[in-house]
Amino acid sequence: MSLLWLIPALPFASSFVLLVAGRALGKRAAAWLACLAILASFLFSLVVSLRLFSLPAGAAFTQVVWHWINVAGFQPRVALYLDALAAVMILVVTFVSFLIHVYSTQFMLDSEGYERFFAYMNLFVASMLTLVLADNLLLLLLGWEGVGLCSYLLIGFWYQDEANGLAGRKAFIVTRVGDTAFILGLLLLFNRLGTLDIQPLLQRAAARWHPGAAVAEVAAFLLLGGAVGKSAQFPLQTWLPDAMAGPTPTSALIHAATMVTAGVYLIARTHVLFALAPAALMAVAVVGLVTLLLAGCSALAQHDIKRILAYSTISQIGYMFLALGVGAWSAAIFHLVTHAFFKALLFLAAGVMIQAMHEEHDIFRMGGLRRRLPLAFWCFVFAGASLAGLPLLTAGFYSKDLIVWSSWSSPLGSVGLWIGALIGAFLTALYIFRLIFTVFYGPGPERHLSHLPGPLEQWPMIVLGYLSMLAGFIYVPGALPFHFTARAVGPGELGSEIVAGAVFFAGVYVIYLFTLQRPSLTDALMAGASPRRLRDFWFADWGMDWLYDRALVRPTIRMARAGKADVADRAFTGIAAAAQALNRALAPTESGLARRYAGWIAAGAFALILIAVLR
Repeated sequence: MSLLWLIPALPFASSFVLLVAGRALGKRAAAWLACLAILASFLFSLVVSLRLFSLPAGAAFTQVVWHWINVAGFQPRVALYLDALAAVMILVVTFVSFLIHVYSTQFMLDSEGYERFFAYMNLFVASMLTLVLADNLLLLLLGWEGVGLCSYLLIGFWYQDEANGLAGRKAFIVTRVGDTAFILGLLLLFNRLGTLDIQPLLQRAAARWHPGAAVAEVAAFLLLGGAVGKSAQFPLQTWLPDAMAGPTPTSALIHAATMVTAGVYLIARTHVLFALAPAALMAVAVVGLVTLLLAGCSALAQHDIKRILAYSTISQIGYMFLALGVGAWSAAIFHLVTHAFFKALLFLAAGVMIQAMHEEHDIFRMGGLRRRLPLAFWCFVFAGASLAGLPLLTAGFYSKDLIVWSSWSSPLGSVGLWIGALIGAFLTALYIFRLIFTVFYGPGPERHLSHLPGPLEQWPMIVLGYLSMLAGFIYVPGALPFHFTARAVGPGELGSEIVAGAVFFAGVYVIYLFTLQRPSLTDALMAGASPRRLRDFWFADWGMDWLYDRALVRPTIRMARAGKADVADRAFTGIAAAAQALNRALAPTESGLARRYAGWIAAGAFALILIAVLR
């Protein structure tokens, strides 16, 4: 357990070296350093996790690295806390990140800023590991803001294109809205409970507050605000589709191992607090359900392959929020694990197709790729089937079915939530198999492929392909938080699984009918003005950017312009004017004549001596 501090320290150290001396090292050495740092972090994570899992259930370990602050009794530490939840998270983050790093060594080889890219990626992973292992909420906030900074740097990595810079700024600003709520929540918790150390804070909250207490509800809602922003949930989901402006490996890292899973982790980590706030807990479920349905509809209207996958992530995180909201903490983390595998694979396979098709993103301009890119085809099919929940054979089926069943069977669940979750599953099958049928079976241009995946791109995809199919069969009691693997499937859940399976096959058949068997049905459906307007509405993310622009951005700009010359500004403009006048008065003294300078120095010295004598 003494190795725990090395898990975030190694990516931090490699990031620092790459930022300072990356160009001097060269591309090959920089790539090796970045990958080996993440691999070492994974191996140390594996060692400490196996040690933890060998202990009795519920065991935890704390390592104090140093004492951070000591002000008026406020003494947060740089300390790391490892329990089953943190162990699962660090294993997923480091393992998936390592595969994405290896893939990136070849995928990004011809990109400008190669060494800088890996410096940012390692800093991203280090910040996420800090967030996950933090012993207190202040250190967690440091990692939380670190992943926000890295997302800005990586989304706008190709900053020469102004659109990429705008996308990075949008992600940074929108998530700051949630972060503001999160920080207010931390201040409230410290004010009422006197600590930000997570475990003592949760113990004090359980001892001092009764379920439904107003202060518990307010604190939980503020934390939910932070989680909604970071995990791109309604109504702060608008930044994530635009974040696809960044390199494809960045998209894979954001969606599979870092950033968007942070909000899920925060709620799971503070689940004791949310259990004391029933209204906030129900809000988590409602936000998740609304998000997964809205994002599923939006994904159906997209034609950019990466934006479809982005809306898919928003929808799947919505499933995790739904599970958290009904108290199915284990189901949420289980789906987080399986989602990391199949979503990383979807992005990596999409990256191969985009590069091969001369940086083409439009799915309707790809077509016919199943024979030309067979590995990408099979990997995308495996990952897509797992995302949609192909019964019995895929990891996504087991984790998503557990959420669907929990949304009904949980004491906080309901038939309405269960039906909503099934509708979301139907939408998932529609949009992902629409993509698969269009890209791999539809008509496509007969043009030369500009890039074929190399070995360092292929084997991470193969590994993730196996995990996308097999990770649902994990059965290690105590090795995952809340022991969600050690359970029996009752008749009620079996019935829910059968319904979920039927929904999957219904969705695949419907989209097969509309895209391959009888595409004229799609033309007939879109012939009317109303269906086209609805499609455009979904394409524009239900008008959320339009609403924000008119409700917030434009009024703020108008108020700023109206108050540009008000009385309050005159004091500041006066200070500036005085400084400019003084500058103009003194500027002639800067003549550059050494003799004149020496004369002024002598005069000043004489004046000081005279003042001293006269006193």
